[in-house]
Amino acid sequence: MNYSYKGKILISTPDISGDIFSRSVVLVIDHNESGAFGLILNKKNSKMSKRFRNFFDFEIEVYDGGPVENDKVFFIIKGKKVTEQYTDITEEFYLTEDIERIINAVLQNEISIQDVKIFSGYSGWSSLQLDNEIQQKVWTVVDVYNLDYTLPNDQTLWKSIMQNLGGEYLLWANAPEDISLN
Repeated sequence: MNYSYKGKILISTPDISGDIFSRSVVLVIDHNESGAFGLILNKKNSKMSKRFRNFFDFEIEVYDGGPVENDKVFFIIKGKKVTEQYTDITEEFYLTEDIERIINAVLQNEISIQDVKIFSGYSGWSSLQLDNEIQQKVWTVVDVYNLDYTLPNDQTLWKSIMQNLGGEYLLWANAPEDISLN
């Protein structure tokens, strides 16, 4: 491995499989010779959202981070660090699994729920697997600047990024979800 995709965005190439990665936008949190770890930014998980509402008196969305270890919960936080257990994503954002501390910080108004995005599970790749998938054009790697990772994104994020790439990506952006209908 000569290059790390850490901090990059992966845009899935549309396909007819309809799996969790179909029309996904993935933030790569870590990528090294052992493999890669990322979170899907644009797939809401209604089942987990309902479970989290038991902790809070307001609406909260939980996202599918990926198909691996769906019993694990991850948080992307914008701004103030309220735990010692974190991984920096950028100067403005960090990742943590410290569920107890994050819930307490939100309930005690140390951080705003708008600055928190919750994920169930993650996306993982073994050594060189991500590199091979990118080579096979399963993913398009994008440098996205000024993307707020805590915004409540949905499928419009995938389409918006595809449109901004222009060229052949405009065709993908405007294709129906089931491309066999095209």
